[in-house]
Amino acid sequence: MQKLIRRPFIALGCALALGLQACGGTSTFPEGEAPPPEAAAVTPVAARAALDGETDILVALRSIPGLTVVREGTTPLPGARFFVLSYDQPVDHRHPEGARFQQRLTLLHRATQGPMVLASTGYSIGTTASRTEPTFLLDANQLRVEHRFFGPSTPVPATWEHLTLGQAAADHHRIVTAFKALYTGKWVSTGASKGGMTSLYHRALYSNDVDATVAYVAPNSFGPSDPRYIHFLSRVGDAACRERIRDFQRDALTRRDELVPQLALAAAAQGLTFDFLGADKTFEFTILELPFVFWQYSTAADCSIIPTPGAPADEVIAALDTFVGLYAFSDASISFYAPYYFQAGTQLGSYRSDERHLQGLVHYPRQYAPAALVPFSLEPYPFDPLSVPLIAAWVKARGERILLVYGENDPWSTNAFDVRERNDAYRFFQPGGNHGSSISNLPEPERALALERLTTWAGIAPQAPGLASRKAPVPLSDEERAEWVRERRLGPPQP
Repeated sequence: MQKLIRRPFIALGCALALGLQACGGTSTFPEGEAPPPEAAAVTPVAARAALDGETDILVALRSIPGLTVVREGTTPLPGARFFVLSYDQPVDHRHPEGARFQQRLTLLHRATQGPMVLASTGYSIGTTASRTEPTFLLDANQLRVEHRFFGPSTPVPATWEHLTLGQAAADHHRIVTAFKALYTGKWVSTGASKGGMTSLYHRALYSNDVDATVAYVAPNSFGPSDPRYIHFLSRVGDAACRERIRDFQRDALTRRDELVPQLALAAAAQGLTFDFLGADKTFEFTILELPFVFWQYSTAADCSIIPTPGAPADEVIAALDTFVGLYAFSDASISFYAPYYFQAGTQLGSYRSDERHLQGLVHYPRQYAPAALVPFSLEPYPFDPLSVPLIAAWVKARGERILLVYGENDPWSTNAFDVRERNDAYRFFQPGGNHGSSISNLPEPERALALERLTTWAGIAPQAPGLASRKAPVPLSDEERAEWVRERRLGPPQP
């Protein structure tokens, strides 16, 4: 049994450490071996010395090689300081002597001896001093990382072969290495949705970088069109709500000639265009997306909002805008989310939409997939079937001090990562929860257990005053999770 368990991790280090498609060819540095000199050189000895001498944190930050303080922002938190930063990264960590790019970060600084939360979004980041839930619960420092190829953290030219989970994990590794000499407390990585995936990938490939990981609603998809999601959507919620959604889909597609022009007009009123997909395909993809996104962000109580067959066109379009968002498949959205769709189509995987009840009504059968939403062909980038399963195997067999939070009704929870309590790792499902599930909304005693483990991992005594009852406000002031919903419907945040 031990040999069977160990073999995937040899492949993991070989195939994934720097985003390789398969073992062989290019050497990498698996866990336990020394990183290349370029990676080790970022240790900010001068910055640590500066802080030891009671020098201002701004001076210490400026002492970190490769780090630029873009500006100092504001925060309402007493005693805290907030900075927008950029960090010099190699486009290809296997060849650090080659092209470089600037990766955007934000830092919420409280105390160098306190815990640090490494927050991954998997997408772009805003530049306000919002806190993730672990940051709030631990009263911690927070370092938020923008994912490569999003926003200003995009290499020029954008060499897409370097957009891999291994390269992104190496980005995070270098950032942790650079900041650890400054922040000597315990480190906890976190992220929600794609950010949660990013945190787990980083943890699997560089397991000693942080002391613990809290991943929210992190999907674990196998293949760019994973059929397992269809089974979940066939039983989530109640049967009447599921049938109402299917009735709406059938009715809308039957009225395509009437509704497609209305969709285009409503989008134009919001300044949106559908030149890439065209209005007809955009309409069909929006209809196909509805069941998934409904349970992702809404609850059964919202089912009554879905129009019944024959409803006026303006009500149908308004419902699509409410639940899916006219922005979702617009040209602006496809341009912004192209890196996500590229990753979904080459490594991360995605879900298959259920078209069985729509036979004869779809014009583009089985085309709703990541490859259709990337503004170039994915043929030169074949899907890598090994990366995510190997990460999942590591998380299950060897992942220690990991806390996974999922929502019972969230479709992305269909194929949740698994952990083992014997590894001091735990997985919780918020009853009735969706893609915004959180520790704070878990029922007792799950919430108490999650908080106790998190504080212990972060080096904070669980009996510290106020911690036992600490609960983040609802809705959480957590840009990382709310951002995914807002961007999907309204577009990315502005700097």
